[in-house]
Amino acid sequence: MTFSLVARCAETGMFGIAISSSSPAVAARCAYTRAGVGAVASQNITDPRLGPLALDKMQGGMSADEAIAGIRDQAQFIDYRQVLAIDATGNTAIHSGPNALGIWSDAAGRDVIAAGNLLANDAVPRAIVDGFEQSRGHLGDRLIAALRAGLAAGGEAGPVHSAGLQICDTVAWPVADLRCDWTTDCPIETIATAWDVYKPQLEAYVQRALDPRQAPSYGVPGDE
Repeated sequence: MTFSLVARCAETGMFGIAISSSSPAVAARCAYTRAGVGAVASQNITDPRLGPLALDKMQGGMSADEAIAGIRDQAQFIDYRQVLAIDATGNTAIHSGPNALGIWSDAAGRDVIAAGNLLANDAVPRAIVDGFEQSRGHLGDRLIAALRAGLAAGGEAGPVHSAGLQICDTVAWPVADLRCDWTTDCPIETIATAWDVYKPQLEAYVQRALDPRQAPSYGVPGDE
């Protein structure tokens, strides 16, 4: 019911995830990032506990491969889960259980891994990885480009209705966490539009949290 990628920006150290699904509110259940640690997507028949668990393992010193191996050993009903991870050095790993839904596959590249289930075809994750590797600019721009490439390659077998984009940097919270929980239009384009609005303000929102005395104004009526 989902296709996604987790990725790292080698230049900035940012981690991110972009995800879309026919199910509602996919990013609320499936998207996890942690500054300096990595990013995880926990999907298919989703267990939201697996994202934080994998990040905890990587924060404790495990590689992505070791964290995913630990998930396999520790999690319940792992045959139904699909979990993909990237660690602080850009290593990637995935578990796709044999009970994953419909057509499912995965593909990895430099600083990126993509996977999906109930796909229109098994080439979708490779298209996502290629879209990421061929793109340039901010990590958020590249995540959007990759998700669009996956959709253009067929995406899910049916229409998608939700999507999300999450990015972490050097602070303890995601510096971007954009979601479309349900729409009958294209949720990926809804997220892309939100990113276009949010991207120029991202650093200002971080500054307002760290020291509002140095932060720019909001530029809205009443804030003169």
